[in-house]
Amino acid sequence: MAEQLSNTPKLATSLIQLLDKFASITGRVSAIAIAFMVIITVAVVILRYGFSMGSVAAQESVTYLHAWLFMLAMSYGLKSDSHVRVDIFYRNFSKTSRNWVNAIGGLVFLLPMCAALVYYGWDYAERSWAIREVSVEAGGIPAVFLLKSLIPVAASLLLLQCLAEVLANTLELMGYAPERSAIER
Repeated sequence: MAEQLSNTPKLATSLIQLLDKFASITGRVSAIAIAFMVIITVAVVILRYGFSMGSVAAQESVTYLHAWLFMLAMSYGLKSDSHVRVDIFYRNFSKTSRNWVNAIGGLVFLLPMCAALVYYGWDYAERSWAIREVSVEAGGIPAVFLLKSLIPVAASLLLLQCLAEVLANTLELMGYAPERSAIER
């Protein structure tokens, strides 16, 4: 095993580790949204039912945090292999077959989808920034353009992590065992 690791292309392994670390950081940062979502939701409920007060901006902030959580944590979900998978056959595959499925699936399905989301999402967010789009609700958050910016950002992060996964699976198919950072769960 040590001999195999010493033959692993160092540049590819370094790139995989860098992208894995970046996905871990975005996953941890996104997890912060959960605490804020809970705090704001409790405050909204207390204000509404305890004091008959409401805040559209507070309610919208929960939606923004929810979007932040899921959009930015997608790359971490791919890295930690905790994404949704139709696992009827996959779970019984050998490690080599799984590597083939992951590498080809990433190249054929995920990378083109991410590229399309970056391309179209960029235009969508750019138009929103151009008019500094605001909430349609009175008292809402005047920064819809920030929320729409999550689309190309999330797709870019997912695209980068997909590249790391395809590269790692391809290296394993070539007989190398790239060192991957541990998954923190």
